[in-house]
Amino acid sequence: MDLNNIDEVKSFLYVHKYWIISVIFFVWISLFSENSWYERKRLNNKKEMLVEQKNYYIKKIQRDSSKLNQLKTDNDNLEKFARENYFMSKKNEDVFIIVD
Repeated sequence: MDLNNIDEVKSFLYVHKYWIISVIFFVWISLFSENSWYERKRLNNKKEMLVEQKNYYIKKIQRDSSKLNQLKTDNDNLEKFARENYFMSKKNEDVFIIVD
């Protein structure tokens, strides 16, 4: 190796050390840190999925709450629910279950 060439590299590094360190820092932060672009994108996707699940469960809770309110207030609805879901019957009544 030529010593003159090594001195040129050293002088270049010395003159531009702040720029080189800044570039290395930004590359490290953007690609390898826990706040990287990839990690942010992954967390945003997860957040969107969780928001969709939250909305689904809120609608399901509202639907079930209204159905529960109907079952608590009306005996006819309660009887219909028991017959359809638990195959309950009155005295002297036969229940036929037809499966497709």
